Amino acid sequence: MKVRSIFISDVHLGTRGCQAERLLDFLRDYESENLFLLGDIIDFWAMNRGIHWTPAQNTVVQKILRRARRGEQVMLIPGNHDEAMREYDGVSFGDILVRCEHIHVAADGRRYLLLHGDEFDQVTRYHRWLAVLGDVGYNLLVRVNAWLSRLRRLLRRPGYWSLAGYAKTRVKRAVSFVFDFEDALIHAVRERGLDGVICGHIHSAAIRPVDGTVYVNCGDWVDSCTAVVEHHDGRLELVRAWQPVAAALPAEAPRSAASPAPTLDELPQTGIICGAETVRL
Repeated sequence: MKVRSIFISDVHLGTRGCQAERLLDFLRDYESENLFLLGDIIDFWAMNRGIHWTPAQNTVVQKILRRARRGEQVMLIPGNHDEAMREYDGVSFGDILVRCEHIHVAADGRRYLLLHGDEFDQVTRYHRWLAVLGDVGYNLLVRVNAWLSRLRRLLRRPGYWSLAGYAKTRVKRAVSFVFDFEDALIHAVRERGLDGVICGHIHSAAIRPVDGTVYVNCGDWVDSCTAVVEHHDGRLELVRAWQPVAAALPAEAPRSAASPAPTLDELPQTGIICGAETVRL
């Protein structure tokens, strides 16, 4: 499928949790004019403790470089796990431009702030030691989840279930009153007079209009295996690489903080291969 733009975040190359094979399948299925890599593409944090680099992960890097050489605009916006790249703001490496943030003008004229999002995470910003500790615990859950996945296959249980994703969702709900990541981003975007934000960081995919401002999170390629694509008419679509097809949001979905668009888990689901949530904006 040909689309105007692809937005990907939180691939975490160099770790056991990276699902590079599913990302390769997605990149084979989608061609684009623009490819935006919104942070935590290579996990330098985890690689300081030990490198796990597979042939599939190497192919991901090669495929991205090849797309850049063929004329696709590829931009890397570093996150906290690959923050060393932030020193090279404005520099191109192998036809890949590094920017700390970028304003993307969609086909329908809407302007979106592109960034990783860790700047709006109070734990990452002010309590780095806690963020590193959480990262270690998260990677441990990913390893346990690999054994659970093998057990589920032996038991012939359908679908994919992530222990790490489940735990992270529970923790996020428990502390959401203190660290409201999404509201902080929406507030910042409104102050800058933009139409929306597209980010990553929290591994929680969403497309949510709130009072005229659009919050978009790409998710990740560890648990959810999600990406966002922009069609040639400006529509944003949330693609899930392995989960069942999610019902599309109606075009007249209300843009109200009191009545937010349904989340991925709340949407009815059908189909068996590749999922997509579409918001007509």
